[in-house]
Amino acid sequence: MSYPAFLCLIMNTITAIEDQKERKDRVNVFLGGSFAFSLEREVVQEQGLHMGQSLSALQIDELVRADLFGKCLEAALRLLSYRPRSEAEIRQRLDRRFEKGTIDRVLLHLRERRIVDDAAFARFWTENRESFSPRSKRLLKMELRRKGIDSEVVDEVLGGIDDEESAYRAAQRKGHKLGKDYEIFRQKLGAFLGRRGFSYDVINRTIERLWQESS
Repeated sequence: MSYPAFLCLIMNTITAIEDQKERKDRVNVFLGGSFAFSLEREVVQEQGLHMGQSLSALQIDELVRADLFGKCLEAALRLLSYRPRSEAEIRQRLDRRFEKGTIDRVLLHLRERRIVDDAAFARFWTENRESFSPRSKRLLKMELRRKGIDSEVVDEVLGGIDDEESAYRAAQRKGHKLGKDYEIFRQKLGAFLGRRGFSYDVINRTIERLWQESS
């Protein structure tokens, strides 16, 4: 073995694997007596890393890539633990910390396991709005498109939305609190439904329907 090859072997030999004080799930790996990189403990165990093991440049690169993947995946799952999110939302948040290739691999992993599914997210978002805060199909479409949902998926998910029915449900609770003065009733309910994105005609029909029911 030539001296440069021997030196490279020594420099790429694991001389220590030490627990991190601040994070018990991570360890520091030392090569040739110097700190080289940190890894998830799980990666170390999966790869069977041990003292005295010599690593090639390719192995080191793969270990670092595997660790970045694990960090990125953990960050994505943490985001999803708070609420469902679209793929574009997750990518936007991960882009602050990770490079595109790692994010692409993580999102592919999540899509293959149906953990990230834009169609399912769009249905969740729409059902949540319809249950707690009904609004117009036009406004729902704008919200979903802003979250990066493909227009074809949006059109399919919103296909069954009826603006007349949504406006009626949105206005019911509000209308019961507006008293018996028609002008105040019309003005306040109209402004409320306008903020929910409903058209002028739908607003007028909804106001008249609720006024007749309250008379």
